Amino acid sequence: MAATNDHPGEYAAEDPVKLIGVRETPLSLDEVFKALGDDAAGGTALFVGTVRNHDGGAGVDALGYSCHPSAEAEMRRVAEKVAAWYPVRALAAVHRVGDLRVGDLAVVVGVSCPHRGEAFEACRKLIDDLKHEVPIWKHQRFSDGTEEWVGA
Repeated sequence: MAATNDHPGEYAAEDPVKLIGVRETPLSLDEVFKALGDDAAGGTALFVGTVRNHDGGAGVDALGYSCHPSAEAEMRRVAEKVAAWYPVRALAAVHRVGDLRVGDLAVVVGVSCPHRGEAFEACRKLIDDLKHEVPIWKHQRFSDGTEEWVGA
């Protein structure tokens, strides 16, 4: 058996960013999972963000996401940064914009790496950095008639 560092599958793929998108249409877990397929990946981690019915103790009736025209390019920049820090074999990230209902998928990100620990860490870094750096804003409308904007 070859030594671990002699196997190219232990390292990042040459072009691991497989899917980046900002969409007005419902997101697909299957599309993201399919984009993450890589024969050298032993671990795949997904994060799915859904619209919940509350925030900060207040009931949420509805929300909408909007974004700056640069949002998709910024998503790619963040994805490439994460792929440079971890041995990513495949990476995908899609975010919804427009009006969403409770239970709708708002964001789906995923990472495939040679091992599960790397996949978990890279996926966590990806979603955290996307939330902090990509210009996507959430407009929440609460049950009590108040509203709030949240975002990068």
